Amino acid sequence: MAEAGAPPVAEMSFEAALAELEEVVARLEGGQVALEESIDLYARGAALRAHCEERLKAAEARVAEIAQAPDGSVRTRPVEIP
Repeated sequence: MAEAGAPPVAEMSFEAALAELEEVVARLEGGQVALEESIDLYARGAALRAHCEERLKAAEARVAEIAQAPDGSVRTRPVEIP
């Protein structure tokens, strides 16, 4: 999680970030973590949460771009997410 060698949040898949976020929350809720580590975990958790939200918004935008063509076929159009 917040240990050295943890993958950069920006490079994580949604699923990996969500799983790590769940671990962070469990550790923080457990109350067995020292103050400084709690602060580090909280910061990592905040970054993971923001990343998950960003990935979800991007997925929602892609789904919104799925459209039915006049012939009834389904097509997609790439969406640029800033």
